[in-house]
Amino acid sequence: MLAGNRTHRVGDQILKEISNLLLRKVNDPRLNGVTVTDVRMSKDLRHAYVYYSLFWEGQQKREAHEGFESAKGFIRREIGERLQLRYVPDIQFRYDESLDYGQKMERLLAKLGPGSDE
Repeated sequence: MLAGNRTHRVGDQILKEISNLLLRKVNDPRLNGVTVTDVRMSKDLRHAYVYYSLFWEGQQKREAHEGFESAKGFIRREIGERLQLRYVPDIQFRYDESLDYGQKMERLLAKLGPGSDE
């Protein structure tokens, strides 16, 4: 159980650091308006899966991913300097589909309407 707590603590620290870096140090316009929503760590803390969302459609998702890939080395280096970890984790950026899913569910519920028997 302690290992699970550590993975959550490290993930939370990485999320805070990446959010701070996006606000203050990463100057890539492709990452404007991007929000880091979650960080999931592997059990051995060697891999960080960073989930992000944005309110754009289509091409902007691809551009945001390219922006993260471009900034990955800088972000990883900064994480290594700021956090006292034995290994700096390999970072993978993934688009968080949950916002899109939630919007889809809201649209479906709106179609049903308040007076629907379904």
